[in-house]
Amino acid sequence: MPLGLRGKKKPKSKENSKLVENEELGERGGLAGGSTRKAATSNAAGLPPPPVNLRPKLVFHTQLAHGSPTGRIEGFTNVKELYGKIADVFHLSPSEILFCTLNTHKIDMDKLLGGQIGLEDFIFAHTKGIKKEVEVFKSEDALGLTITDNGAGYAFIKRIKEESVVDKVKVIGVGDHIECINGRNIVGTRHYEVAKMLKELQKGKAFTLKLVEPTKAFEMIEPRSKGGKTGGDTKIGTGRGTLRLRSKGPATVEDEPTEFEEKAVKKVDDLLESYMGIRDTELAATMVEVGKDKQNPDEFAMALDEALGDFAFPDEFVFDVWGAIGDAKEGRF
Repeated sequence: MPLGLRGKKKPKSKENSKLVENEELGERGGLAGGSTRKAATSNAAGLPPPPVNLRPKLVFHTQLAHGSPTGRIEGFTNVKELYGKIADVFHLSPSEILFCTLNTHKIDMDKLLGGQIGLEDFIFAHTKGIKKEVEVFKSEDALGLTITDNGAGYAFIKRIKEESVVDKVKVIGVGDHIECINGRNIVGTRHYEVAKMLKELQKGKAFTLKLVEPTKAFEMIEPRSKGGKTGGDTKIGTGRGTLRLRSKGPATVEDEPTEFEEKAVKKVDDLLESYMGIRDTELAATMVEVGKDKQNPDEFAMALDEALGDFAFPDEFVFDVWGAIGDAKEGRF
């Protein structure tokens, strides 16, 4: 997920809130000759919005995951702006959107929208559904949860380990947004902080979670284990390029990730889960990008501090990430 995203909601525009029906989806990924007006948001560094000519004029198609007409969106440079565009199309508040998946309406964490969108990808937005409050007895040190976030302030459950403490509480599901822990509202808290809070809960005591599950259409109701799969083909997009969303600076159109990048990002994402209890492909991709031209672990560590100063990475984690990037370079995966 994109880091440190900030930005105000843009005013609604008739131009950007058109719904399209009976339209050939082959148009996806084509360059849009539409709006060139300036955005009303600033980027994460607090700088003015990037010039209009640096904002990719790409048109993407979108639907609500539980069912809706098809909408068209364009002119976004980060995930928070993307949610704002989708909200305008469907006359929602951006805060109603929990996360997006690519090319499937199902709660499939392998298809979760991260920092890259294929130029022909179809975006499905999952919105807030039923709220629930659950009491969990922490009988083991590990709860069996993997946490991620949506890039706009919502942490949610990406994976539940089979036979874990949480797996035995059947009302908790993959895709559930964690709104409160023991009465403390954690909206706006980064996913690694949420994972740390859960890890630090006292063993042998019960705690309370307030959760919000994604809205489900009838045909989407299925065993939750299907939503928690990991592995497999997680390559995003089938077009010749991708739109890379960044937390700082404009979005850029790039070639599809190389084999080195795909392998390195997957390994770093695995390390994030192992060390920090989170999965975040955009964070992993940023780390790979920072480290691919560094000559030694110390240089890599300094570059990480400069690029990702809001994260406190353990030294052993940084060393393992450096090793993973080196393994990918040498084709040792």
